[in-house]
Amino acid sequence: MERKGQRVELDIQHRSVRGWTVITVIGELDLHTSPSLHDEISSAIAAGARSVAVDLSGVGFMDSTALGVLVSASATAKDHGAELCLVGVTGSPARVLALTGMDDVFQTVDYIEELPNH
Repeated sequence: MERKGQRVELDIQHRSVRGWTVITVIGELDLHTSPSLHDEISSAIAAGARSVAVDLSGVGFMDSTALGVLVSASATAKDHGAELCLVGVTGSPARVLALTGMDDVFQTVDYIEELPNH
């Protein structure tokens, strides 16, 4: 995928923090990259994660495809008795959530350190 002559990469990392599976996303979330996030969240829930945090602080751009992935992930988490929290929602992700009214739907915190202990 290219944007303005540059190849846009997506880096997804995961780690455990105080009982949370934290999925850190760095790059742009769009039609081409969002499936990777979907796969990562689905895998974490399928592996038994009960508390999943998606850290969006490194996301410079997010479109409606990524929003759909997050909404779907939230529903999947609920179906499995898990919870989903978004971390570091600013810039483009914050605008997408606000424009769609989804900013009131998702549990959010500003920093990973603010996630409750589990």
